[in-house]
Amino acid sequence: MAGATTEVMQPGVPSPGKQGVEVTPRAVARIRSAMAKEGISPTEGGLRLGILGGGCSGLSYNIRFDTQPRERDRVFTYGGDVRVFIDPKSFIYLNGMVLDYEETLMRQGFNFINPNSKKSCGCGSSFTA
Repeated sequence: MAGATTEVMQPGVPSPGKQGVEVTPRAVARIRSAMAKEGISPTEGGLRLGILGGGCSGLSYNIRFDTQPRERDRVFTYGGDVRVFIDPKSFIYLNGMVLDYEETLMRQGFNFINPNSKKSCGCGSSFTA
């Protein structure tokens, strides 16, 4: 992991003047349980957040598990054991974003609250920066 930037964030506790990605306690709990179900080690692996070209509005969120961070990734730790990996290009679009998890009768899944998004589509997984 040489070259990766590691930052420890507390869910729900904004850090004055600090930029990054906030992950709510609900999202941390969901990531933790999904990692356990998938057999991903919290000491080595984590959740990878990224941006891909495409989707209804031009850019799409990409979320998946990864076994380890890449060399230039920013690595954020939430709740002491949940790590999130973000590559440098994706970080440009994700910096300042809040990742939440919602479970209602109508919808279940991660919710991307991104101040860098100028326009998004109805599905919530595509946006324009």
